[in-house]
Amino acid sequence: MRKPALPKALPTTLSAIALTGIAALALTGCSAGAEAAPADADAPITIATLPLGDDPTAENPIDVFAELFEEATGREVEVTDVPDYLSVVEAIRADHVDIGIMSGFPSALAVNTGEVDALVAFEGIDEPVSTCVVLNDSPITEVADFKGKTVAFADQASSSGFFMPNYMLHEAGLERDVDYEAIFAGGHEGSFAALQQGQVDGACTAFMLTEMGEPMFPFKDGEWRAVGESPSMAVQGTVLGRKSLDPETRKVIGEGIAAVFAAENAEALGAMGSFAGLTQTVAPAPASFAPFAEIAEVAGVKLEDLK
Repeated sequence: MRKPALPKALPTTLSAIALTGIAALALTGCSAGAEAAPADADAPITIATLPLGDDPTAENPIDVFAELFEEATGREVEVTDVPDYLSVVEAIRADHVDIGIMSGFPSALAVNTGEVDALVAFEGIDEPVSTCVVLNDSPITEVADFKGKTVAFADQASSSGFFMPNYMLHEAGLERDVDYEAIFAGGHEGSFAALQQGQVDGACTAFMLTEMGEPMFPFKDGEWRAVGESPSMAVQGTVLGRKSLDPETRKVIGEGIAAVFAAENAEALGAMGSFAGLTQTVAPAPASFAPFAEIAEVAGVKLEDLK
């Protein structure tokens, strides 16, 4: 079941949204429920998510996930679309939904506030997370060539669309808004559109999206090139949950996630399929997210400041 979209938690045009938005969760967190309510075996499991997939001929990955999750848990699943990563965190923190599935960095930032719980972590693999895409006729051939150019990032709370490529550019000696101009397009699709329309010289995104092709990646072979590879991540993604979840529902969610994200479901899950087949850790320790601190600091965000 799909519910109406929740309002945007914070305006995405603010340059400090990743820092101020998630830090605000800690300041207002006392309103979130701290006591676990008694388990209701018939209660639906609610999830907040960014819309995935606009192709009318293809099944939406979120709908596929919801169907598989209902089968695995025996519980009804209600999906609420929200506009950005921070809205997912806010919906969980405020007890509007039970869970959200996030990539590594927004998960690390959210867990560090102490206002949401990490229910399941998907361990990373030793492969690049991100790359930057240019049009095939671009003079840019290596990361250092972005000096003096304009680069589109997806979302300031996105692992593959900001934190990792920002770090990649930093490692090449380029600092954001000093050596190159950065714009935030509100999502991967927005950054691709900006590149197509000639508004930017490059668009930084998930390596996985470039491999998926249309409709998730709108460029045909021969129209684009990948420039650079970011490091891998220790935690690829996390299922975040509200702190007031009862133990039985936590158990059901953990078992359901394990079933849904089995390797054989990767293709059906589309954009969510990157988590399928990865090693899962139930109730990961906060220390699991420690490796994100250095890369977050390069982006201007200190995890220790967001408690």
